[in-house]
Amino acid sequence: MALTTTSKPASSASKAKVASKSKPIATTNTYVYRGVDKKGNKIQGEINGGSPTIVKTLLAKQGIIAKSVSKKPKPLFGSSGKAIKPADIAVFSRQMATMMKAGVPLVQAFDIVADGLENPNLKKLVLQIRDSVAAGGGFANSLREHPKYFDDLFCNLVDAGEQAGALETMLDRIATYKEKTEALKAKIKKALTYPIAVILVAIVVTGILLVKVVPQFAETFGGFGAELPAFTLFVLHLSELAQAYWLIILIGLIASVFLFKEAARRSTTFAYAIDKYLLKLPVVGKILYLSVMARFARTLATTFAAGVPLIDALTSVAGAAGNRIYSEAIIKVREDVSTGIQLNTALKARAIFPTLLIQMSAIGEESGALDAMLDKVAVYYEEAVDNMVDTLTSLLEPMIMSVLGVLVGGLLIAMYLPIFQLGAVV
Repeated sequence: MALTTTSKPASSASKAKVASKSKPIATTNTYVYRGVDKKGNKIQGEINGGSPTIVKTLLAKQGIIAKSVSKKPKPLFGSSGKAIKPADIAVFSRQMATMMKAGVPLVQAFDIVADGLENPNLKKLVLQIRDSVAAGGGFANSLREHPKYFDDLFCNLVDAGEQAGALETMLDRIATYKEKTEALKAKIKKALTYPIAVILVAIVVTGILLVKVVPQFAETFGGFGAELPAFTLFVLHLSELAQAYWLIILIGLIASVFLFKEAARRSTTFAYAIDKYLLKLPVVGKILYLSVMARFARTLATTFAAGVPLIDALTSVAGAAGNRIYSEAIIKVREDVSTGIQLNTALKARAIFPTLLIQMSAIGEESGALDAMLDKVAVYYEEAVDNMVDTLTSLLEPMIMSVLGVLVGGLLIAMYLPIFQLGAVV
């Protein structure tokens, strides 16, 4: 019976403190192998490598004698399984942190985590990282082979943990950071998704009424032989336009959304203007502002506590700010700090950072506990985002009802208004 491969630690080199200076092995293909382990048990599985020879060498290091190695055929209709989301990476970080704190060797920790994953794509990613680490590539270097899922901040923190010999502590900090960051994103999405979804449904329902229902009333009104109310005539004209050009309108809406996204991605000026406008929106802008401050404090606290120099930490913070207005401001703060200016002074000079952040930074710099102070600031702003999301939800409910009333209720009134007038005449 075929067994799932379970890598066992061959030596102390597979412990948490894997050397990160070695050149990572390129894993270009996936191979299917069959062989026997040290106990003579038959075993089969998948592994990544540049060639069958390299694969056999990797398996030998894991105590597996390969009998056959063949390239895995590509799926006929593309890859299967769910896409890997940032929340999945957060869960992976926490699981690895738990394994390392429990004293499980690094390579074996990958196997344990992979066995418990239900997403095939995430499991494949974890096994690819495991193979690279087992070949001596180092944890941080192995993560850098997958920049789509692990950004520079994540890799740099892991690298700092490897160099300091405290990988388990660093993974715990990374896991906490990712969990807090994803929780913050989820709160903002919660605040914005509900009203957008309701409005979109209202627009779709309105379109269906204009194309399918209103024409039925128009035929009835044709036999009245009387002049229709202005509001009813307006709705009937809208219905005629919707019937004649609904496909063009639909394509235009989809094209507009696509062009908007492309313009935001390709044009820095356009994206900058969008971020600036979003911050000015009532309530929503306040939530975005608070989330940027929370992300700034959380990222800087995590990187600084990891022993990353402040200038390098600010570079990571600028990339994780989530708003181009503040990303540019943080870059300027970094430039000021690099000339010897204190962080709180540089923040104050930008005039867009809150007083609380500036004062807590000053206290942290004076007391030598900047990471602890920034962590308190992050907690404060994260709780503020929570409160603002609840406030936004309460404010949006009556607004959404008003939009639905205007769109759907307006159509119904327009259609029944001639009938009411006819009844009054009779």
